[in-house]
Amino acid sequence: MPYKSVQPDDLFKCQMCGECCKGYGGTYVTKEDIINIARFINTSAETFVEKYCQMSGGKPVLAQKEDEFCIFWDEIRLCTIHPVKPRMCREWPFIHSVLIDPNNWEIMSNSCPGIRTDFPLSVVERCVRKKLAGASPV
Repeated sequence: MPYKSVQPDDLFKCQMCGECCKGYGGTYVTKEDIINIARFINTSAETFVEKYCQMSGGKPVLAQKEDEFCIFWDEIRLCTIHPVKPRMCREWPFIHSVLIDPNNWEIMSNSCPGIRTDFPLSVVERCVRKKLAGASPV
């Protein structure tokens, strides 16, 4: 099997373009994300949610600026909360929705130049499972 040795890092190389930090849908933040980010920017969790989040489906998501980029995206400094970025950001593009429908990998590649689409979706799915299994819970 020629794809047996393919690893998650073979499927994605971040280009630092910020396209994953842009667009509708939002980045959901967990309670742990809220605590970590609030501590990092030296504010309370309550103030963080009030000032830097919007609600979507009853859950907090990071707010977006007028240019549709995440409120913490800076074109020069890139992600200004990178050391404590939300779980959803840490996992990108190895996210659960690819396991629900592997075609999501192809869809995501339309806005992310770092995603390779020259592997069979079965290989992509295997690599996403592997990456998510090894993801840290924090």
